[in-house]
Amino acid sequence: MRILVAEDEQRISAFVEKGLRAAGFTVSIVADGVAALDEARSGQYDLMVLDVGLPALDGFSLLEVLRREGNSIAVIVLTARDAARDVVRGLEIGANDYMVKPFRFDELLARIRLRLKDVQSESVGSLTARDLELDLKTRRVSVAGRQVDLSAREFALAEEFMNHPDQVLSREQLLSRVWGLDFDPGSNVVEVYVRYLRAKIGADRIETVRGMGYRLK
Repeated sequence: MRILVAEDEQRISAFVEKGLRAAGFTVSIVADGVAALDEARSGQYDLMVLDVGLPALDGFSLLEVLRREGNSIAVIVLTARDAARDVVRGLEIGANDYMVKPFRFDELLARIRLRLKDVQSESVGSLTARDLELDLKTRRVSVAGRQVDLSAREFALAEEFMNHPDQVLSREQLLSRVWGLDFDPGSNVVEVYVRYLRAKIGADRIETVRGMGYRLK
């Protein structure tokens, strides 16, 4: 997933970029509204984090142009403007979300993941691997034609594995992508939920790669 960050404060853009790259995203930074508009028009990005107070072209005007052109890129406004009228304006002209500075990075990351899931659900109806199928719209799961019930967290974990078939995913990656928060390094929540998932979809489907993590075969 590619994310465009339109932010003219270098300290903030560097902080956001570092965190997003650590979470596995590809990130591009632009520092003015005209460059941000050009990049957003390119179609290369899945989501834009947009500051309002950009030089050359402010964030609200930029967003209005994009939506008028029919550009549906997901946009999270990240700004110091906290007045109710600004929040309402941002959402009414087409922002998918609105966050006020100062902000917590883990909350921004959680919101980004939520909006990207919306994007994925719209573009991909289901995920399949052998006889395992996840319907992203109805949130139903079937194994060899038999429906199984997964909790919301089990579904999110299965979705993460199926988005990366045959790829080893570490505990840290799974914690970050599925739980979205920094858990106690000593926590065994990943192991517990992998065990739950194996019991429901088949123990042979998720392989433990010793010292590295887990892989959906």
